[in-house]
Amino acid sequence: MRVVLIGTNPLTLATARMLQDEGVDVILIERDKERIEQLSEQLDCGFLHGDAGSPDVLKEAEPENTDALFSLLDNEQTNIIVALVARSLKFSRVVPLVAESQFERICTELGLADTVAPNRAVARHLVNQIRGEKSLELAAIIHRDAEVFSFIVTQDEAGPLADFSLPKATRIICLYRHEKLVLPEETDRLAADDEVIVITRPSRLDELKRLWERPAKPDERSE
Repeated sequence: MRVVLIGTNPLTLATARMLQDEGVDVILIERDKERIEQLSEQLDCGFLHGDAGSPDVLKEAEPENTDALFSLLDNEQTNIIVALVARSLKFSRVVPLVAESQFERICTELGLADTVAPNRAVARHLVNQIRGEKSLELAAIIHRDAEVFSFIVTQDEAGPLADFSLPKATRIICLYRHEKLVLPEETDRLAADDEVIVITRPSRLDELKRLWERPAKPDERSE
């Protein structure tokens, strides 16, 4: 497996080290040449010097030979731009990090399905600790034969929950309405801009992405 990581902040470096421990081939893209020289003595991975927002730089990372690209920079707008450029270059999987919920929604609308949003997960974990409850990470309870997917309900799709059509082997877990959790039995309708969370089989994931990922605009497609 080969993974490209953008930047060299603490989260990125921690991820790089863990991936290397798993035997993954890691490539780091960094714009600071002195930083690369410093880290090359500490990490046994590949380095590319340049701005990851540049298509020419990302092309050097060999999209066709890369399994995933992670943009975990502190600036979430930059992460989104990098992810969009990487997707246009046909990286098979792009994973941007976003902290604020407003950017989570933008990523969903842009079809960036693998967005990492740590703030909500960490906040929930801390609240559970205060309550004396044990937190369970989703990854620990969702096994390999299941996938979780989310999408935003459009104006045309809004209506009675009972009439909402989903692919086979797909069920709604919950939804978020105005940033508040709503369980299926607590509402009989889906409203525009609801964020719906579903569980499905891995074989259905591509179908869900085709149904709810926003089609790329002409200027987002590679020539």
